[in-house]
Amino acid sequence: MQLTRYTDFGIRTLMYLAIQPDRETLFRISEITQVFDLSPNHVSKIVHHLGKLGYLETIRGKSGGFRLGKSPKEINIGQLVRVLENSLAPIDCSKPYCRLTPSCQLRGVLAEAVTAYLTVLDQYSLSDIVSNNKELINLLPELSIPILELSS
Repeated sequence: MQLTRYTDFGIRTLMYLAIQPDRETLFRISEITQVFDLSPNHVSKIVHHLGKLGYLETIRGKSGGFRLGKSPKEINIGQLVRVLENSLAPIDCSKPYCRLTPSCQLRGVLAEAVTAYLTVLDQYSLSDIVSNNKELINLLPELSIPILELSS
């Protein structure tokens, strides 16, 4: 099972936010794009979607940005994957149509595998996957963009 890039980048974004040491600033799209070398358009869509889902708190405007909308312990990886993935079906028997479909047992086996996959992901939170935050922070590049302070 391979996650889409959309889900991958969404998880990376949340991981990045979760490992930052108690930063009182808002994050910017440009920061995420620079750290992971991603398209600003793609990151904007992901951030917007994560905001609508409540995983991020987004603030509009010139001094706007985003930050985690939930604590990392509250963000379940299995649930996150379910809401970010368009489909978790491992195969599409209709494109092109497979003549074996009416009697095929592979779909049932693959559905069982996806269930097992999600069961494992359900056991982990964002906090669990960034518990080695010091190691992760050391892997990040130095940023060349200014970070805006949160105005009170």
